[in-house]
Amino acid sequence: MSTGILILIAIILSLLFGLPLFVIMGALAAICYLNVSGETLSVVVGDIFYAADKEILLAIPLFILAGQIMTKGSISSRLINVAKALTAGIPGGIGIAAILSCAVFAAISGSSPVTLIAIGTLMYPALIQAGYSKKLAAGVLSTGGTLGIIIPPSIPMIIFAIMAGVSVVDLFKAGIGPGIVLVILLCGYMFYARPKNHTTHFSFEEFLLSLKKGFLSILMPLIILGGIYSGFFTATESAAVAVVYAIIVEFFIHRELSFDKFINVFAETAEMLGMLFLILILAVSLNKFMTFEELPQQMVDWMAGMISSKLGFLIAVNILLLIVGCFMDVMSAILVLAPILTPMAIHYGIDPIHFGIIMIVNLEIGYLTPPIGINLFVASGIFKEPLIEVIKAVVPFLFVMIFGLALISAFPGISLYFVK
Repeated sequence: MSTGILILIAIILSLLFGLPLFVIMGALAAICYLNVSGETLSVVVGDIFYAADKEILLAIPLFILAGQIMTKGSISSRLINVAKALTAGIPGGIGIAAILSCAVFAAISGSSPVTLIAIGTLMYPALIQAGYSKKLAAGVLSTGGTLGIIIPPSIPMIIFAIMAGVSVVDLFKAGIGPGIVLVILLCGYMFYARPKNHTTHFSFEEFLLSLKKGFLSILMPLIILGGIYSGFFTATESAAVAVVYAIIVEFFIHRELSFDKFINVFAETAEMLGMLFLILILAVSLNKFMTFEELPQQMVDWMAGMISSKLGFLIAVNILLLIVGCFMDVMSAILVLAPILTPMAIHYGIDPIHFGIIMIVNLEIGYLTPPIGINLFVASGIFKEPLIEVIKAVVPFLFVMIFGLALISAFPGISLYFVK
């Protein structure tokens, strides 16, 4: 068995036994350099400085900070009001508005739990009042919250780009098509599953009023994504623009963000980033070791001996990632598996950008699968529902998401249309 497979098994077993990922990554990097390459620990220290020197890393804290500012302010409520006014009169309109609100907010925050908290706390009572069952309301919001990692800008996309050595901007572009597909599928399901006795009427005046109040909120993703895709600024610069824009809008224009809340936003962001950055830079060190020792190529050769076709690899890797998503959080899974699986995908003729989207959609589904599904726990907390009831609520939506995953895997053009 190759060293690469042994490393992968060691990481997975360590996670199952509850060891912190930064301990696993640091220990494995040190052991590998000392016992396999015969190097000293100074190499690991050098790798840490190398990893921390990447400019794209700055985008992660900035996007998280922007998302926290908007969660504490009123941008989310204004986006919801626009979506509700726009979909009024459509059967299942408020359920569709929940999906659209999650999609637009995801395009700003880049985080699934943040999206669920920001939209879910406001939309859940509205859905119940409109006649939706608690089960359906919890299911649609828990699932809509997962759109935060597939609709750009996305923090997991940034991490995948770092670990797999691909363009962040191309990955952002590739997320547009799959994001649209998943939104359409989820909206279609809400049209089908809606309460049949609930009707609303579209009011153009109400729509204009909500649009006027929410104009600055809607403008934010257009500025961020438009600037990235036009080449006017980089992904890191766009994150800085998002923070400045959110501060100006929430603090000085909407005036919904008090100074005390503003200080708490920085504290919460720093707390979220402390562990993530340590894990990331240690993972980069382990990744450099595996590349130097040609371990990904060894695993490609091993896989090629077992699976001969591209279709067989896609089926196998999707099953693997769906299982991994049940037991590992998205960040851990990307840090561990992206450097190993991406060379395999390239060997089978799969574009690495397309593979990145496949991997992220799989792990997006992992937000909804026990025992680790983060959105399940977040939804249980904010909706005050037992965890088992939330799990039951998301089951129909899981089938919708898996169908979307199959489409995205089978048709690369969905991901690559905006890239090529």
